[in-house]
Amino acid sequence: MGLTISSLFSRLFGKKQMRILMVGLDAAGKTTILYKLKLGEIVTTIPTIGFNVETVEYKNICFTVWDVGGQDKIRPLWRHYFQNTQGLIFVVDSNDRERIQEGAEELRKILQEDELQDAVLLLFANKQDLPNAMAISEMTDKLGLQSLRNRTWYVQATCATQGTGLYEGLDWLSNELSKR
Repeated sequence: MGLTISSLFSRLFGKKQMRILMVGLDAAGKTTILYKLKLGEIVTTIPTIGFNVETVEYKNICFTVWDVGGQDKIRPLWRHYFQNTQGLIFVVDSNDRERIQEGAEELRKILQEDELQDAVLLLFANKQDLPNAMAISEMTDKLGLQSLRNRTWYVQATCATQGTGLYEGLDWLSNELSKR
């Protein structure tokens, strides 16, 4: 009886737990995004070798965000973080036109993984403050997102250093995951 009341109480008043995996090419801004969400400030970052994991509380939801390094030598290790992932955040440097196809290929590979078939996809089009940043429509086209079938996805324009768009992305993510 006590356990039933306890679980009911935590469902009504407790924080919902969500496991989020954040990946993308190196220097896209993943770690900056993670700590802007966690601390509300910009931290000096170095290339992530391995991963960072932080809990971000937002609107009564406790997001456990795994930020995994994006260097090409590290990408094969991404698969070790797939299990139990509910939401996938793929971060793209909107200003990096030279590597957008490389990003599209990595995204395509990761979305084919069985362990991520039920994960919703939030794409952060980061660095939108830069003058040559790709528009969302251009990025959507170059990443081939329109061809995604049986996948819930959304593109959010962001600027990690200013915090622009980050919480809007979390809003979308929490709304989609709460439907499940």
